[in-house]
Amino acid sequence: MRSISPSPHRGRRIVALLAALAGVLGPLTVLGAASPAMAADCAAAWNSGAVYTGGMTVSYNGDNWQAKWWTQGEAPSTGGSGVWADQGACGGSGGGGTGGGSGSCSYPAWVAGQSYATGAIVQYTANGQYYIATHDNPGYDPTISTWYWSPYTCAGGSGGGGTGGSGGFVVSEAQFDQMFPNRNSFYTYSGLVAALSAYPGFATTGSATVQKQEAAAFLANVDHETGGLVYINEVDQSGNYCANEPYGCPAGTYAYYGRGPMQLSWNFNYKAAGDALGIDLLDNPGLVATDAATSWKTGLWYWNTQTGPGTMTAHDAMVNGAGFGETIRSINGSIECNGGNTAEMQDRVNDYTSFTSILGVPAGSNLTC
Repeated sequence: MRSISPSPHRGRRIVALLAALAGVLGPLTVLGAASPAMAADCAAAWNSGAVYTGGMTVSYNGDNWQAKWWTQGEAPSTGGSGVWADQGACGGSGGGGTGGGSGSCSYPAWVAGQSYATGAIVQYTANGQYYIATHDNPGYDPTISTWYWSPYTCAGGSGGGGTGGSGGFVVSEAQFDQMFPNRNSFYTYSGLVAALSAYPGFATTGSATVQKQEAAAFLANVDHETGGLVYINEVDQSGNYCANEPYGCPAGTYAYYGRGPMQLSWNFNYKAAGDALGIDLLDNPGLVATDAATSWKTGLWYWNTQTGPGTMTAHDAMVNGAGFGETIRSINGSIECNGGNTAEMQDRVNDYTSFTSILGVPAGSNLTC
C-alpha cells in the first residue's frame, strides 16, 4: 500500500460549510410557468449565509433560481459567475410541484427514526421532493438536517442516478461493479455518487470522451492505492505522518496514516481537506475510514485541488490533455515516475486502460511518467 506523498503545495483551503446550511432549503419547482396566474410556488428565500449545491432552488426578487454548482454569498442573477439559472416568476408560499423529472422516480417515503445509509434516496411526502443521504443517519428530517441529506433530482432511466440535478455519473453502477468485483462493502457506489456534488467539475468537464477518461483515471489510481477498493486503512499504521505545523497533530502523532480511496495521509492534508469540505478531519481523521461519502470526498479533494509532487492537479491533467501519466506524478511523483518504480507506475496504467475499455473510450496518449 502507498499513501499520498507530502505535497509542497498545500492547495486552496476552501471552507465549504456543508454541515451548516442556514435554513430549510425549498423544493425544486416545475419549470416554464410563464404567466403570473400560473406561476410556480416560490421556493424558500435565498439566504446569503447558506451553502447551495447544484440543483437547489431558491426564490429572489419574485423569481425562482436554481444553482448550477456550489455557491455561497452570491445573490441570484443572470450575471456574476453564472452559477444561477433563472427559473421564471413565482408566487405563493412554496410547497408546489414535485421537482423536475419526478415522473421517473420511484423511491420510498422518508420515515422518521428509520436508519438510512449513505446514498439512500427517499421522498419527503410533505413537499413531494426527493433527497439522497450524504451521510449515514438514524432518520433525521431531510429538510432540516442538511448535513445528512441533499436534494435529489431524477435524471431518468436506471443508470447511475444523479445528485442535485447533476445528470448522473458517467460510470454506471454496473460498470463500477465490474471495475471493483472484490471491493470492501464500505466503498459503496452510492457513497461515491453522494460525494460528487463537492466537486461538480469532476467527470463533467470537456467532451463525453474526456469525462469518461477522467473518471477512469481517478478510479484507476484509486484501484492502485487501495488494492481494488479492498483496503480502507493503510496496512502499516506505524508511520509518523505528523509534520511540524502550527496546529500540530491533535489526534495523535501516529494518527494521520493513509485512509480512504486515495489513502489520504499527513496532518496537513487532513487539515486542508477538512477545511475545504467543512469537516474537522484534523481532530477526527478516522471519519475518512468510517463515513463513505466523506471518504470519497477526500479522494475527490486531492484529485481536484492538489498538485502533490507534480505541476498540476490530476483533474487538470485529464481535462487539459496532459495525459494519465501526469496524474501519477501528482499522486506519487518521483517515487514511481522517471524510473522510480516502473512496476508500480505500470500497474496504474494497466488499471486505467482496463477501465477506459469498460467505459468504451480510448485511453489517449502520455500514459506513463
